[in-house]
Amino acid sequence: MKILESLKWRYAIKKYDKSRKIASTDLEKIKEAVRYSASSYGLQLYKILIIEDEEVREKLRAASFDQEKVTDASHLVVFCNYTNPTPDDVDKYVKLTAETRNQDIEALEGFSKSMKKNIEAKGEEVDHWTENQVYIALGTLLAAASELKIDSSPMEGFKPPEYNKILGLEERGLNAAVIAAIGYRSEEDTYHHQAKVRKPSDELFETI
Repeated sequence: MKILESLKWRYAIKKYDKSRKIASTDLEKIKEAVRYSASSYGLQLYKILIIEDEEVREKLRAASFDQEKVTDASHLVVFCNYTNPTPDDVDKYVKLTAETRNQDIEALEGFSKSMKKNIEAKGEEVDHWTENQVYIALGTLLAAASELKIDSSPMEGFKPPEYNKILGLEERGLNAAVIAAIGYRSEEDTYHHQAKVRKPSDELFETI
């Protein structure tokens, strides 16, 4: 499996080579992989922002405990979950499903009602549910980047309220849930020279 070798190669890089940028063709491949990531019901109740603007990234770095990865990596990716998904979000997905599969939208009415009912039942926990969804997309991004020998660093060390303010997310019904720096490792980064540490298989897995 090629993916195994790619994941063994991958490290959470601490220091990026600021001079190296991801080619647009490779960035599109990563985006397409994330677009096909697993998602509950297939709804994809999130928005993914790819931050290139240097001034914006300087502001975000200040909201990320001054981590240099935010500004030095080729791109900063911000995964934003919907904070208040609505029946309209379901309707848009059902319409897209009907168009993509050449189906009558009426045939999907039961599926639509089921989704709406289940989302409504989540109540105040719904934003927690949508926030969990972005982590699936994040995992896909990390794997896809490693296939292309592009480094990545998932990050929770930032202040979501400040990100939301800087990027104008709240008024869009979005919340910055997790971020990732992607780019190329600097030779000054010491971590990728060290052996990767993971639990042995017989300790991690248990068959019942």
